[in-house]
Amino acid sequence: MLLTVDLERLEIQPGSLVLDAGCGEGRHCFGMLGRGARVIGFDLDFDAMRDASKRLRKEAGAVNSFGEMTQGNIFQLPFADGTYDRVICSEVMEHVHSYQDAARELARVTKPGGKLAITIPTATSEHLYLRMGDEYFESPGGHIRIFDPKQLAKALAKAGLNTVGVGFAHGLHTPYWVLRSIMHLPNADESALVRAYRLFLIQATGSKLMAKLEKWLNFVCPKSLILYAEKPLPGRR
Repeated sequence: MLLTVDLERLEIQPGSLVLDAGCGEGRHCFGMLGRGARVIGFDLDFDAMRDASKRLRKEAGAVNSFGEMTQGNIFQLPFADGTYDRVICSEVMEHVHSYQDAARELARVTKPGGKLAITIPTATSEHLYLRMGDEYFESPGGHIRIFDPKQLAKALAKAGLNTVGVGFAHGLHTPYWVLRSIMHLPNADESALVRAYRLFLIQATGSKLMAKLEKWLNFVCPKSLILYAEKPLPGRR
């Protein structure tokens, strides 16, 4: 399963209540469910969740756990303060008009002592795609900013969260998106080369050798950066 967040590093525990804000088709949801967590997936795009929601509910029932997806806006999370033990927000902040407000909402619903993982595209990969043309950023639903990681870390700090670690992921995917950009992004799927690389990525997901290669590439050309953060307990910073 292709995951951006290192669930072991996030310390997902059996019984943990976890929010995946911006879950899409739920890849992190299923990964956390497999570790025994109780999972809520949350996304604005109902169509992306439609089939995944049914499968998550079914798989959760099979292991006597809880898994559900719901639609909504990250700026108005329908959860009480301090609800979640763990929170993931993967590849969302580059799309929203106010990542500061989104960070405050994520912090609000996290329990004191809880942990979060927020992922964004690396600035290096984003500038590389931009050099290939403007379509990557001008396509509907595209990115509206290129992050300096310090920007996001400062927003998390203002929301009351302490950044405690950094990770990198998806080194094999950076060349894929460069290729898509070169091949005229809106029509890239028509390219035999793009389709061949996608097949390679699918096959690489289950390969230990490719996993080792990607770990090396994550130091060279990662597509995603992950900030791991904590919400301090009362009286601590």
